Amino acid sequence: MQINGDMLIGGSSVHGSKGALRAFDPVRHAEIEPVFGAGSTADVERACELAALAFDPYREAPLETRARLLEAIGENILALGDALIERAHIESALPKARLEGERARTVGQLKLFAALVREGRWLTATLDSALPERKPLPRPDLRLRKVPVGPVAVFGASNFPLAFSVAGGDTASALAAGCPVVVKAHPAHLGTSELVGRAVQKAVADSGLPEGVFSLVIGAGNETGEALVAHPAIKSVGFTGSRRGGLALVEIASKRREPIPVFAEMSSINPFFVLPGALAKRGEALASALVDSVTLGVGQFCTNPGLVLVLEGPHTRPFIDAAAQALAKKGAQTMLTAGIATAYKDSVTRRGEQAGVQSVAQGSATDAACSGLPALFETNAAHFLATPQLEDEIFGPTSLFVTCADVEEMIKVAEHLEGQLTATLQIEPDDYALARQLLPTLERKVGRILANGFPTGVEVSHAMVHGGPFPATSDARATSVGATAIERFLRPVCYQDLPAELLPEALHDDNPLKLWRLRDGKLAQE
Repeated sequence: MQINGDMLIGGSSVHGSKGALRAFDPVRHAEIEPVFGAGSTADVERACELAALAFDPYREAPLETRARLLEAIGENILALGDALIERAHIESALPKARLEGERARTVGQLKLFAALVREGRWLTATLDSALPERKPLPRPDLRLRKVPVGPVAVFGASNFPLAFSVAGGDTASALAAGCPVVVKAHPAHLGTSELVGRAVQKAVADSGLPEGVFSLVIGAGNETGEALVAHPAIKSVGFTGSRRGGLALVEIASKRREPIPVFAEMSSINPFFVLPGALAKRGEALASALVDSVTLGVGQFCTNPGLVLVLEGPHTRPFIDAAAQALAKKGAQTMLTAGIATAYKDSVTRRGEQAGVQSVAQGSATDAACSGLPALFETNAAHFLATPQLEDEIFGPTSLFVTCADVEEMIKVAEHLEGQLTATLQIEPDDYALARQLLPTLERKVGRILANGFPTGVEVSHAMVHGGPFPATSDARATSVGATAIERFLRPVCYQDLPAELLPEALHDDNPLKLWRLRDGKLAQE
């Protein structure tokens, strides 16, 4: 499939006239053809109008049609073959094997939501029978189902050009809920976005659905994204990126005549607790595995373990020294973009100059363009608690060791932390008592708690939570990965004494969709 530099506005290919953009190859440090036309606010207006027109027909389409659309998108993505992987590799510098895995994850997400749509539990169909003889007042017939909120704006992420982008988890869950989607392509992978966008566009057309079910817009600067979030047709937003970018969208959405929710995944340093028993038994092996996690993908994961907490003791220094030795063997690698590489370098330099912080180790320099040099730092808990800058996320292959004088100080650091996506406990049975002390705090602070694992890996499943209290996300009630991500784009509607002929199928007495429903307080599939 050819890349033309076009936006996809409904069923049409549109070459924007608001300026010229090119993708960038961070390895060669050079721009990539073709030229992409940046869209205007008029293009955003057209995409949103089409989405609004498509909303009612799409949400009322049979669930099977919706499920097949999601599966067809996945099939079309696979049909792109090596061309998709090659383009994503050039635009992101990510290894082809990593991108092949990410493609599989993207298709897997689409299949998961297709299965979820067919099952129908997310509708939360609930029936409370009328009680006309009840005293002192009768109860009316009450029935509830969840309905989609409306068209959703999705912003592609820089670090996952497939799984968190045009057909990624936000798009898949929104389409599953019955919401048309308008995607703002990330400027770092314009060609990848067009290829995947055409796969989605074709699936919509082949499914016989309204063209406005999907659009892909491109823009230079912030104007396009701001116009998209401000448009009255848009009813919710999915975003993965920086805290500054996420909060800017939250502000726009909150100032609309009709404020809308923004589900923004933003900033997390993912504390990694190595408790004494684990440190004594597995310290050296843990140090090596930790460094592998910190440097995986050049540290460009939102779940990168950026903070390592240990108690001072006989095994602490050998553990930190082993991590330093492991990191010194890691070479600098190309980061996603020149801007990300510059921001990483500047942040690491500032951390190294921070009073009370010691440099533990650096990786080996290479001649890689846009490179990120791995780095480890160390401080103590007292200084960490007194220095707010040390809580800032550094997006790249670095982490900060924080040594705690005693258990009380470790718990104090845990209480002090902002909201996070993950927290990890490296534990042995001897550590369970301390882990029990930490768990209530961690449950209040994070979205996912791991034991004896590493956070740089997010399974796509029914139980996964990829979210957390602010600033990890703008809404801690939601997840952007896993089946319950669909809940972000639904709202409940109650039908009181509505004639049977007017009720949605999900609430008919004879249950034609064969859903599991709550009827008079009892779960059944009658």
